Amino acid sequence: MHVLVGILIALHLIGWAISLGALLATMKQPRILSGVLHGLYLALATGLAVTGIGGAQGWDLNYVKLGIKLVIAVVVLALGIVGKNQPERVTKGWLGGMAGLIVVNVFLAVLWSGES
Repeated sequence: MHVLVGILIALHLIGWAISLGALLATMKQPRILSGVLHGLYLALATGLAVTGIGGAQGWDLNYVKLGIKLVIAVVVLALGIVGKNQPERVTKGWLGGMAGLIVVNVFLAVLWSGES
C-alpha cells in the first residue's frame, strides 16, 4: 500500500506541475490548453484517491487541510473549464490567479504540519 500511495502522490504533484507549466507557458497569449485540464483532472483524482486510501487505512487525516486543498483544486478546475469553454474571458490575470492558487495548494501540501 505504501508504494501505491507514493505513486499516487507523485502523480498528484506531476498533475499540478503540468498545469502550472502550461499556464506559465501561455502567459504571452493567454489561453487554456487541454494539457492544463488534463493536469488538473490528474491532480484532483489522485488527491481524492490518496485521501480515500488514507481514510480506509485509518490514518489520522487533517480534514481542515484537506478541505481547503479540495476547495482550491475545485476553484482552479472551474476556472480552467470556464476558460477553455469561453477563451475570450482568459487574461494574464486569469492565468496568474490559477497559477497562484496552484502554488498555494502545493505549499499547503508540503508545508502544513502533519502527515495528511
